[in-house]
Amino acid sequence: MAKPQEGGTGQAIGSLLIILGAAMWVPAIVDLAHQQAEWTAFALASGFTIFFGVMLLATTRDSSFGTTPLRRAYFITVGAWVVLSLFGALPFWIADIKMSYTDAVFETVSGLTTTGSTVLVGLDDMPAGILLWRGLIQWMGGIGIVVMAIAILPMFRVGGMQMFKLESSEKTTDKISPRVRSMANRIGLAYILLTLACAATYWALGMTPFEAIVHAMTTLSTGGYSTSDASFGHFPGLGILWAGTVFMLAGGTPFVLFVMALSGRGPMVILRDSQVKRMLATAFASAAMLTAWLCLANDFDPWTAFTQAMFNLVSVMTTTGYASTDYTLWGPPAVAMFFFMTFVGGCAGSTAGGLKMFRFEILWQDIVKECRRLLYPRGVFADKIAGRPASESLVRDVQVFVLCYAATCAALVLVLTSYGLDFVTALSGAATALANVGPGLGPVIGPVGNFASLPDGAKWALDAGMILGRLEFETVFVMMTAHFWRD
Repeated sequence: MAKPQEGGTGQAIGSLLIILGAAMWVPAIVDLAHQQAEWTAFALASGFTIFFGVMLLATTRDSSFGTTPLRRAYFITVGAWVVLSLFGALPFWIADIKMSYTDAVFETVSGLTTTGSTVLVGLDDMPAGILLWRGLIQWMGGIGIVVMAIAILPMFRVGGMQMFKLESSEKTTDKISPRVRSMANRIGLAYILLTLACAATYWALGMTPFEAIVHAMTTLSTGGYSTSDASFGHFPGLGILWAGTVFMLAGGTPFVLFVMALSGRGPMVILRDSQVKRMLATAFASAAMLTAWLCLANDFDPWTAFTQAMFNLVSVMTTTGYASTDYTLWGPPAVAMFFFMTFVGGCAGSTAGGLKMFRFEILWQDIVKECRRLLYPRGVFADKIAGRPASESLVRDVQVFVLCYAATCAALVLVLTSYGLDFVTALSGAATALANVGPGLGPVIGPVGNFASLPDGAKWALDAGMILGRLEFETVFVMMTAHFWRD
């Protein structure tokens, strides 16, 4: 095994804190240009964050956490999301918008994990810098999630993610391989280009330039933070809903495919991918069923019904969390459909959360295989995904992931109900946190509500749920075992 690189954990987290602190100057400059006093909050938070990052770099240069590169990778992955959330909350806490530190951390965790749950009310009158910071942390969290999906999680063999490994070697090294680094750079370029295209489209369809930029960042990151309490219901017309639908689906697509398309292989390389085909089929089939229900039971115009159904279902399925209307008023079948779509998620290698399409494919094939074994006990059956054989270890990893998901959801529901939340709020809150969706169900945390009225303890529990869901559970759980801490 490679010799541990001294100070790897502190150096990595310190560098990320410096980047986070530097990013705080973007909304500070915007507030300063608008002559809003909140720019000082960003300046103070930036100075403190950069100072702490520099101190971490200086004090950990000759020390390391963990005795192996793999353990250090776990420390960096989990530690970075926690520490960045605590420091990213400082502008919300310091600014004169009356947020407690608990609420500020909740808003930041929700942003960095691209969940989109919010405790803020009165977004239409919020300072521009605050709205921009919300969009910016989601945008940064989105690209961080994609890089983690191609460089970190395959190395950990978490939940079957090893099938998306880009490196030719199975060995764990201290540094990201040149191939992964090159791919990460190209994915970053594709991410920026898609964000610009989304912003230009929104602007052309009636958003102001500022609204277009913020919504583009939160669309491609599948985060869902808006500049208005009404989310996309604030903007008239159906065209802007279709633009949002297209770019949310783009955010739920593996970004490696965009790199391949831009490298000369054409856009069809995206549509030929098995995960993308399954995501699109799920979206259109679900929207068709919901459209029929809206037309028959709610007297909707067919085109309006299909547009509203497609936008809101894709928003939940890709774990974006935008809403164009209160879809909980569409009747029990619609509410049930939205609840089940909460767990679906987008594709692996995208900014979307949830269970992911490839896991559903593997589980379905495993069910079919077991049924065939009952009929043909001596038969030999093999799972395949994307034309490649799926090993028994891959199937087992997916099964373990789903078990962790279900067990964590049950535990989180119990914690939330202990704080006095009703069962619907607790269940949908746990599901939306673990799947990184955003809005839940019911009058409290539904698409027209928010999480502000929840007790502080419930918010901290949801913080943990959002981070667990984003880091795919096992990445955090392994650090809770005694074996992890033994030399």
